[in-house]
Amino acid sequence: MATDSVNVRAALRQQLMSDRLLGARAVPMLPPAPAGGRPRAGAAAGPADTGGKAERLQALNEQQVKACKKCDLCQTRTRTVFGQGSAGARLVFVGEAPGYEEDKQGLAFVGKAGQLLTKMIVAGMGISRDDVFICNVLKCRPPNNRDPSADEILACGPYLQEQIAIIQPEVMIALGSPAAKTLLNTAQSIGKLRGRFHEYFVSGTTGVGPSIPLMPTYHPAYLLRSPGEKRKTWDDIQLVMERLGLPQSGQA
Repeated sequence: MATDSVNVRAALRQQLMSDRLLGARAVPMLPPAPAGGRPRAGAAAGPADTGGKAERLQALNEQQVKACKKCDLCQTRTRTVFGQGSAGARLVFVGEAPGYEEDKQGLAFVGKAGQLLTKMIVAGMGISRDDVFICNVLKCRPPNNRDPSADEILACGPYLQEQIAIIQPEVMIALGSPAAKTLLNTAQSIGKLRGRFHEYFVSGTTGVGPSIPLMPTYHPAYLLRSPGEKRKTWDDIQLVMERLGLPQSGQA
């Protein structure tokens, strides 16, 4: 018992050191999940939480996405980038498309923008990146990281739609203008869309069937170029934390 206590304290010290390196100034204390309710966003999803969702996501990836040739991006990609995280996530982040590092590794948001996103999730929101799900509208990298074309979105969009239908998150965050415009089927700029919740309809048709609250905000790559906009993104994140019942630290 004494050894277990020492090990726990050592693990906590290591976690606190990691959090401090990521910029955290406080450790949020998350309340336990209510009896019979969904787990809090900071809680790891167990087998009962996923209910076969992980298997369905894996089948979608292995049987459809990896072999997809619906657009010309299949000719230039190194790897498809399905996305990763918890199949039972309460929160899903959606970007526009994989970049260079993502194409090379087959993982979403692992480059410099991904590092900033990780800091936003871990140090800012006080939860683990493994407890959310992170993906993109496109599953293949457009050459030279250009914006996705309408044809590419039309071809790849059903995969994202199916991912969201499987996970059924409580809240979504659209990272950047292309992702927000695609998910909300709108031409409005990200500057006009951010700062308030919109409704993403799982059916893909506005006004039809169940919807999920969606918060558009700036893409981490944009924040690296325009650090002065980080405050606005943090304000958006605070609204998401409030919706999920997470304690707000006030850290920008």
